[in-house]
Amino acid sequence: MMIKNDEQYKNSLTYLHKFEQSVAEIESNENLKSEPTRYMLYKDSYQSQVDEFKQEIAEYERLVNCNHNQTLTIKVESFNKLPDVLIKARIAAKLTHKELADILSIEEDRVQQYEQTDYQCASFVEILGVSAALGVEFKDATVQVDFEEIEEGKKSAAKWRQWREEKNIIKTKAS
Repeated sequence: MMIKNDEQYKNSLTYLHKFEQSVAEIESNENLKSEPTRYMLYKDSYQSQVDEFKQEIAEYERLVNCNHNQTLTIKVESFNKLPDVLIKARIAAKLTHKELADILSIEEDRVQQYEQTDYQCASFVEILGVSAALGVEFKDATVQVDFEEIEEGKKSAAKWRQWREEKNIIKTKAS
């Protein structure tokens, strides 16, 4: 999960505190310690949540407190993570949804919808517009084409087509 606003930030701090308390309770539970496997399972699962919250909180704080006199670098693991970059760039720029909407000459609720859906509702042209408004530029981008994945997609599409055709034949015969 990515923290996208101050409300989520505050909620994350609350949950972090609760999970840290849970880890402390597990660590002090002598009955649970008598079952080492169960103890480690509980402790590790709660600790992983603590670590995840800490990482997300630190990233949000880094964005909110970044120096505007320096270029901000945000690492993108894949093209699918571009929505996260746009949201992080808006947060770092200290722009509200309304301010970004004004720059783009669109309604505020449209920007909110973009972020709530991780930009799934935005066209490519709209994403380019948001990128330009936020000063997001790709530097040294590398793209890999996975031909095995393409072949798997072809096979899946062929199976889907065959299933639809068989379904239509059955409907036609029934008519």
